[in-house]
Amino acid sequence: MAQTPFKPVFAVDHISWTVPDVDAAVAFYCDVMGATELWRMGPLDAADMPIDPQGKDWMETHVGVAGAKLTLVMLKLTDTVNFQLVQYDKPDDRIAQLPRNCDRGGHHLGLRVDDVDNAIAYLAAHGCTVLETIAVDAGPLAGKKNVYVVDPFGNQLEIVD
Repeated sequence: MAQTPFKPVFAVDHISWTVPDVDAAVAFYCDVMGATELWRMGPLDAADMPIDPQGKDWMETHVGVAGAKLTLVMLKLTDTVNFQLVQYDKPDDRIAQLPRNCDRGGHHLGLRVDDVDNAIAYLAAHGCTVLETIAVDAGPLAGKKNVYVVDPFGNQLEIVD
């Protein structure tokens, strides 16, 4: 009888977002959101790294982006979530526009708070754009409220109670 491969146990290690200015994003997420910087690397430039036996540069082989130059910073966002911010300076054909929630790759980071109204006032005062609050009055989430907020870099956060 053939043996089934062992199924690995998966757990979230980190979430990663590409940002246009890693230092500004780190400042925002540390100063405003209470994250702690754990470590940083870079800039790492494919032009300074050896080519692999298949003729690919290190970045293409390991990150899937040929000719990349990047800086990354790992933050501790909450007790259970590490948050990596990455700034790419190359290649030149990077797309700056973020996907909408309905687009492939669309995303948001949901953060739980004790008081949604207090959190959105605080975030608005720190450069975030707050969309309209959703008050749930029926169903399994009756009595809850949540709101989408756009951070200063265009990324969406969902604030939930």
